[in-house]
Amino acid sequence: MKKAITLTMVFCFIFSFPAQAKNVWEMADSPKYGEKAGGMLGRGLLNVATSFVDIPAQTVRGAEEGKPEFLGAVGGFAKGATCTVLRAASGVIDVAGFWVPGFNGLPVSRSYDNCLDFGPKPAEAGYAPSAAVYQGTQAAPSAAAPSEAESAESRLKYVKK
Repeated sequence: MKKAITLTMVFCFIFSFPAQAKNVWEMADSPKYGEKAGGMLGRGLLNVATSFVDIPAQTVRGAEEGKPEFLGAVGGFAKGATCTVLRAASGVIDVAGFWVPGFNGLPVSRSYDNCLDFGPKPAEAGYAPSAAVYQGTQAAPSAAAPSEAESAESRLKYVKK
């Protein structure tokens, strides 16, 4: 009976993180010690538990994007293996150092598309890159996103011929 109660308490602790207003990545970057420690522990456990997902995700993505599908899959497998090691190492560091004040860990990307991509996603918060962004100038907030041809043309200005 004690084992069942203990197991129930552990599951309640583990699954209480999604009930928070913030996700574990935001909690792990918090300046508040209690919030940071819980966030880092949750993020570390999540990264360790799901690190193996990078291998099949990258293998399939490589096969879809590569011209000879087999070579794309082999390259994707290698990239997935690298991301698996990075995600697992990040999780172990987070779990081992969650209690250290001022240390917020070494996070990897939340996405399984690319473990090293930390930039804003196009779907997030109305992000729409314009030609002015590529040219190093700031665009007006109400400017519409350029057409695909205009965007490609502005990027090709910097290609050495």
